[in-house]
Amino acid sequence: MIRSRWSVHLLFGGLLLAGVGLRGLAMLGYRPVLWFWADSFAYLSSAIDLRPLPSRPAGYSLFLWLFDSVQAVVVVQHLMGIAIAVAIYAVLLRAQLPSWGAALAAAPVLLDVHQVQLEHLLMADLLFTFLVVMAVVLLVWRPAAWAVVVGLGLLGLATVTRTLGLPLIVVAVVWLLLRRANWRAVGAGAVAAGLVVGGYATWFNAVHGSFGMGGSNVWMWSRTMTFADCRVMDPRPELAVLCPEAGPRLAAPAYIWDPSSPIVRSGAEKEELTSEFTSLVIRSQPFDFLMTGLSDALWTFEWNRRIYPSPGPQSAYVFPDSVRPFADKVASAGRTATQLTVEYQGSSGETTIVEPYAGWLRAYQEQGFLRGPLLAAILLAGLAGMAVRWVRGRFADTMSALLPWAAAMTLTFLPPLIAAFDHRYVVPVVPLACLAAGLALARRSSGDAPAGRHSATRTGQHAFTTG
Repeated sequence: MIRSRWSVHLLFGGLLLAGVGLRGLAMLGYRPVLWFWADSFAYLSSAIDLRPLPSRPAGYSLFLWLFDSVQAVVVVQHLMGIAIAVAIYAVLLRAQLPSWGAALAAAPVLLDVHQVQLEHLLMADLLFTFLVVMAVVLLVWRPAAWAVVVGLGLLGLATVTRTLGLPLIVVAVVWLLLRRANWRAVGAGAVAAGLVVGGYATWFNAVHGSFGMGGSNVWMWSRTMTFADCRVMDPRPELAVLCPEAGPRLAAPAYIWDPSSPIVRSGAEKEELTSEFTSLVIRSQPFDFLMTGLSDALWTFEWNRRIYPSPGPQSAYVFPDSVRPFADKVASAGRTATQLTVEYQGSSGETTIVEPYAGWLRAYQEQGFLRGPLLAAILLAGLAGMAVRWVRGRFADTMSALLPWAAAMTLTFLPPLIAAFDHRYVVPVVPLACLAAGLALARRSSGDAPAGRHSATRTGQHAFTTG
């Protein structure tokens, strides 16, 4: 009986072991961590000085502040990745998806090499993904008031990690209202998220003199520079200095850093002028704005991963065959990379590539990732499953899948619209898309209690609905 009970989990157990093995190779082959120059060092500097960053939210810096070594950070991040897969599997089993189906839904998180690489990278994206997925899992798992409060609070934490969490709070609140959630629970959850975001904004104001999250108008401006036409806009002279030059356009992020960028050449006041310029572009060229973002977002579904925005043979989001050595160049806050890591953990955190483990991982990454068309198929499967259940009158089942599906679509199409396309932004879409497809194809909504627990079902529904 015990053997029979556990045998249904053999497929997931095998996938889990394979996922742990891949993460073990990363730990052995790239010690202690991979760095993204120079964002990783900005986060580390903020963790050391405990100050909000001016250009991006510093929630990840607060996470780093909890540890005293980058090795510990990367171990926890790998555990978070495994936890995401386990959570997806558990929710889909609860929704009565066959165990093999639930295991396949969790497989991309366990086996996609770019998921593993993101876990091994000292960047905010893995923490953001973990917080978002756990919030969504909690909301679809347990339809109770406390889950609403905690779930929206987790999305608040995701927002202070990456500002993309803010639209996800809106998505979740709308979903809760569509599902007729208790308005007191939704209000309490909104307050919880607001306290997290407002508390961070207050801290930001105390340090930088204005309320904000650390975002910058420059990012949105750089997006518009890929299509802005000053002949259509007719900007005033002070704004005209930001107009792009005739000829081929740069990738959006390059307009922030490239020496040929007009904002770098002119030395213009970045925040005020870029904000006004961006507003003028969108009002003058709304169709170009939408179509540029949409066309870039569709790169997500190409068979081969597009190396963007930097040309060259090696993306920043793969396990590399060589790493950039720490040098005397300032990395952040007037300190070199070596100085920052020594101050953080007492020793240098420079990456060392160790063979043959790194080579095995590089060989695996040639094919070991979810191809774009397969991600498109997963999203379409979720949409089709929801449509069928809606037609059949299974409203609760449709709504359970709608939240992760809407969150996945938001994270797919919003970043290219307001900033730039980047495969680092695609990785968090995968677990949400898989969860949505699994719920859309499952026998019932995950929020319903199993058969034989009718009193618990009635209690849960009473806590969740307005009735």
